[in-house]
Amino acid sequence: MCERKAFTPLEIRKKEDKPELPGSILTGFTLVELLVVIAIIALLMALLMPVLNRAREAGIRALCLNHLRELTLAWILYADNNDGALVDGWTGHADSWAGPVDENQDIQQQIEALKEGLLYPYTKTVKIYRCPAAFWPEEMLTYATSSAMNGGHESTGPVAKNSTEIRKPVERFVFIDTGTRSIDSWVLPYDEPAWWDAPPIVHGNGTTLSFADAHGEYWKWQDPRTIELAEQLGPQGWRYEIQVGNVDIHRCQRALWGELGYTPSPTP
Repeated sequence: MCERKAFTPLEIRKKEDKPELPGSILTGFTLVELLVVIAIIALLMALLMPVLNRAREAGIRALCLNHLRELTLAWILYADNNDGALVDGWTGHADSWAGPVDENQDIQQQIEALKEGLLYPYTKTVKIYRCPAAFWPEEMLTYATSSAMNGGHESTGPVAKNSTEIRKPVERFVFIDTGTRSIDSWVLPYDEPAWWDAPPIVHGNGTTLSFADAHGEYWKWQDPRTIELAEQLGPQGWRYEIQVGNVDIHRCQRALWGELGYTPSPTP
């Protein structure tokens, strides 16, 4: 029977140094062949990594949307059980949807505060108050309410106090993923095209929202000025900045207030 010898890739054998035994077969990789294999593997990894990252982000986004839908269902049930009255949207208040939660609390204190919120009896779990893509792991609340839905932020537009005041629920958002803790609601001006709270960029260059009919959506920002401002301000930043013709502002204001309090100008 023919004996087959296998050498490691880094072993170099020369016939004149060690002649072959009768009937034997020398096998192995040369250094050049090994480098070619490594280069091919590296190329394949470079091609696959973006695909794997997109798949991972899609999974996180789907889980986030599920959290938002569960919160919105709880928000709807609360209104149904209270003659249509909308829950307080400011977590800084004692009787709010989730709170009071602030930056000085540790994780356990935040959990206890979430359980004191008026929506917790309808959810019975604290994990849905936090996005898996949150900026900081120690924050247990990363969603904010729309300031138009009985929000606690200074508002310039028509604020709904009762579910009967919400026209076209399918177009009005209730919760938005800000990626970080907020003691109040998320707000934009009503009467001019401007940002107030920073546009969230939690999921790529966009964020997730839930609407008054309990469905959820992922919004990817279209105007480069939106992303530039978000990167400048950071997740907890805010600045009143007018951006004429920004389609992202128009879209958010319509979803927040139900209408624009001004006539929009075309994109410059």
